[in-house]
Amino acid sequence: MEIVTDPAHGGRWTSLRTGGREWLWRRDGVGRESVSPGDAFVDAGGLEECVPTVRGTPDHGDAWSRPWVREGDGRESVRCERFSLTRTIRYGAEVDYVLTADPGFRFVWAAHALLDLSQRATVHLPEGAATRLYPDNGPWVEGSWPAPRGSRLDRFGPDDGTAVGAVVDADRCCVHDGSHRLAFALQADGQPLSIALWRNLGGFPDTHPYRSTGVEPMLGRVFGLAEAGPGDAARVPRSGEVRWRLIVTQDCNCP
Repeated sequence: MEIVTDPAHGGRWTSLRTGGREWLWRRDGVGRESVSPGDAFVDAGGLEECVPTVRGTPDHGDAWSRPWVREGDGRESVRCERFSLTRTIRYGAEVDYVLTADPGFRFVWAAHALLDLSQRATVHLPEGAATRLYPDNGPWVEGSWPAPRGSRLDRFGPDDGTAVGAVVDADRCCVHDGSHRLAFALQADGQPLSIALWRNLGGFPDTHPYRSTGVEPMLGRVFGLAEAGPGDAARVPRSGEVRWRLIVTQDCNCP
């Protein structure tokens, strides 16, 4: 497995390859090179490190618009106003994270991976898992995987002009696209874990919509930190650190 990142432009993962297959969807020529903190989000695809929120202020978090520092041995870090984040990418690929902030600091983190998937791709999560569906970017409604409120989410399918998001109570998932497999697993002690999905089949944005399909391991259970209730966001303990691990493999132990 090969991971390529771009520390100078927000730490975005620009490539995730397994067995010659490129998994990340990307957009070129969108002006990502010139952003600074406080700018509106510029969607260049790839995998974004969204923290301390996905939706809300700042949109897609505070780390994507800042330069990261590459420290060697797979270690890269970014410092924001209220926290710092360090990741260490190891062979295989395991990615270890450390967020440092004042005790009590609440946040949501997502590995916001936009994947280059065919219309036949499917995503596998535990049957019956609690699911929050965000229809048309609106407030969530409660349901269960794979079809909360009748909206089946395990198949991406052809463009149909819709855009929905969902957050599923699970710590792992698997994507199937033909004979190819990609699995995500998340480990963290004492923090809420979930898998978010973004299924934009030509329904977003209102002007010049495009197709983008995301699978996003998360700390937290909501897209927006401002809407997080008790247990919906990660919280920094008295030690001042939160540690977690993201595991990306081709070995799918699908539920």
